[in-house]
Order: sequence, then structure tokens, then C-alpha cells
Amino acid sequence: MRVFVTGASGWIGSAVVPELIAAGHEVTGLARSDASAAALTAAGAAVQRGNLDDVESLRAGARASDAVIHLAYIHDFSQFDENARIDLQAIQAIGAELEGSDKPFVITGGTAALTPGQVSTERDTVAPDHPLRARAVSEEVALALADKGVRVSTVRLAPTVHGDGDHGFMSTIISVAREKGVSAYVGDGSNRWPAVHRLDAAHLFRLAVENAPAGSVLHGIADEGVSLRAVAEVIGRHLDVPVTALAPEDSAGHFGWLGHLLAADIPSSSTLTRELLAWQPMQPGLVEDLEKGHYFRSPAA
Repeated sequence: MRVFVTGASGWIGSAVVPELIAAGHEVTGLARSDASAAALTAAGAAVQRGNLDDVESLRAGARASDAVIHLAYIHDFSQFDENARIDLQAIQAIGAELEGSDKPFVITGGTAALTPGQVSTERDTVAPDHPLRARAVSEEVALALADKGVRVSTVRLAPTVHGDGDHGFMSTIISVAREKGVSAYVGDGSNRWPAVHRLDAAHLFRLAVENAPAGSVLHGIADEGVSLRAVAEVIGRHLDVPVTALAPEDSAGHFGWLGHLLAADIPSSSTLTRELLAWQPMQPGLVEDLEKGHYFRSPAA
């Protein structure tokens, strides 16, 4: 298939592109900069210039392809509602181009906004009053395309997609521990986060574009729930700093914008996804990956 990928040069996209090419697909990646275009060319992909709010470029990429994987998202929590609007606009533009084609369209979501305190599944949805509700609307609009002749599916990713080179949540937590000289967790640290390795996530996206039935909700989850205390203990050991508990009301002061999420208990399952697509994560789990040491290289390196 000719697969159009948004976010193709990003953290997950740069793993999805070689995964697709190795399986015999042709890839065109959306690139907003010369550096992104060069990276895609080096990876063996064609380049479609444009950005996430360039509706005409998105429609052209979808029109020229047999399938679309939408990975791009503007991760700026200070502009959350606006970035959710841009994401929805992109999905609507691509979806309009694909209507009636039966082409695969895989979008990206997350599990962090599902019901806390219980193991969420692919059948769960985001509560109407959840503060992250705006992004969930994109998933609902996309899945409705199944009734309009699009083989649409959504891959909900764990809040941490880890691996060598990660600059996401784990790197942020480690940076805070390095800066403050203490590795902290919230409360008793028993709250859990799901996780998935970047390469396992990339494999799931390929399986989704190849085989997921229309309307599928998939979970990119390898570790169902890793306690945040276990994460803090690994960080403390590698940085040689003390490990300590924080009262929930002190979390935001210590971790900043990430504080509220680090207090959340949000385990999640991928049992239905594994059964549907025979997806089996093969890469190291989060704790094992942290133990490898690459997260703790000196920032100067």
C-alpha cells in the first residue's frame, strides 16, 4: 500500500515509517521543515510538504494514498483546546477525502483520560466532564467515519511511549529529579501508569493499517500498570539521589504541569487488541528499559 503518514518524523512516526517500509509499503510523510523532509528522505520515504493545519496538503496526501496513519499532534498543554481543534480539523479533512473509499485510516489517541482507578479497556470512553475531553471528540468523529465507507481505527497509546531517545514524560521526570536532587513519587506511589515501547507501538500501527476492521478501538499497551514508586526508585538509583514521597497537594509545585498526571492511577489493558490483531509486544518493559541506562546519559552528551 501507499501510506500517507502525518507526524512521520516524530518520536513514534520515525519508528512507524521503517516498520511500514520493511513490510513492503510505500510511505509518504508530511513534513513541515527541511530537517523533517531530509529525515524522511533518508528513511526511504517520499515527502509531502505541509503542516497539521494545512487542510489542502492533508487532503492531497490522503487522495494520493491507499491508507493514512495520523500521528501528528501539537503537544503544548498550555494551548490544549486549540491544539485539539487543529487535530479535529485535520481528521475531518482527511476523513472527507476518504469517504466511500474503504481505505484504512488510523488515528492516534491516548488512554490517560479513561476512568482512573480501574484497568481501562478498549470498550471504555472518556467521561463527558473530563478536562481532556476535547481530544476525545477527535476519536469519536473519526470512528463515525466507519459508517461512511472508511476503514477507520484508533490506536490509543499509553501515556509513556518509551525507548532510547525519548524526550517525553519519563525524560521530564528524570530532569526534575536531576535538578532537584531527589526522585519523588506522589502519595504512597502505588498509582499505576501503563507503558509501551516505541518499537512495539510502531508494529501495532502497521497491523492496524493492514488488518484492523472498521470502527476498531486498539490499545497500544504493553505494561498494564507500572507503579510510579517503582519508576522513582529506578531513577533514584541511577542518579544516586534519595527517593521520597510527596503529598498530593505538593505534586504540582514539585513537577510543574506534569504534577496532576503523576498522581493519577490509570492502568490499562490491551487484551482485546492482542486478540484481534495478534499483536504481541516484544521489546523491554518500562522498568527494564529504564534500567538499561540510556535515559540517564548526561544532558551534555
